Formats: sequence, C-alpha cells, structure tokens
Amino acid sequence: MKQRSTVRMSAAEVAAVLEAARKVQIATINPDGTPHLVTMFYGLHDGELAFWTSRDSQKARNLRRDPRLTCLVEDGDDYFELRGVQVTGVVRVIEDLPGVTQIGRLVAARLPGSPPPEALTAYVERAAVKRVAYLVEVRRTVSWDHRRLVT
Repeated sequence: MKQRSTVRMSAAEVAAVLEAARKVQIATINPDGTPHLVTMFYGLHDGELAFWTSRDSQKARNLRRDPRLTCLVEDGDDYFELRGVQVTGVVRVIEDLPGVTQIGRLVAARLPGSPPPEALTAYVERAAVKRVAYLVEVRRTVSWDHRRLVT
C-alpha cells in the first residue's frame, strides 16, 4: 500500500479536523502571480470554511481580481504527529451587512479567550461595516495524518 493512501483521512476525519481547529493559512494570488499567504481565524458555515477581512486588505483585493485560493489547516509538531487538510477552491463573496455580520459571529465564536457575548456581539457589529466575508467552495481536498505511519 502506498504511503499516500495510508495517511489520507476520511471525509468525517477531515470534518473533525476543520471543526477542532481555529486558524487557517490562506494563500491568494498577488497581481504579479506570487502567493500572498496569511493566517486567519475562521468559522464553519454548513461545513464550508468561512472567514472575513477588511475590504481594503491585500487578500480582499486579490480575491476580487481572482477568486481562487488554497487553505491549509494543520496540527502537530513532530513528523509523526502531523495532520493537515488542504482545501483548494474559489470564494463566494458576501458583502451585505447581515451576511458579513453572520460570518463575523461564526469566526468570533471560535476565538480563544473571547470576551463576554455582549461585548463580542458589539465588536462584530462594529467591525462588519468595514469588512467583507467569504465562503470557500471546495474544488479539491487533500489530507494527511502521519500518526498512521507509526501504528
């Protein structure tokens, strides 16, 4: 059996990794073709990765020009602990205030050490005015769980 098939996770395992994690590395395409890579907090909306950012950020400008991106959620420090999910897809843009606010709530609810709910709600409502949100429409998923290499 090839190592690739040994470490590949099932759809349920991929969903569990995405549910447990809070941060995703997002790669968009700069105007010169180079990758623009950032780490973002994210939420899940009906199983899809969801994130928001300032309307004027580099990633927002990149996604307006080219909606393709790659997202990476990973875990583990030692080689035999590494787990990861790479999602390649395109974004669906959400610009209306109620939609952006909804995604903001999903993201904020997963932040570590979040303030009390009323303070978090106030933050999301203030921030949403200057933000845009995205849902990632998956075109391809690649996963690995190196813990399987030692069992």
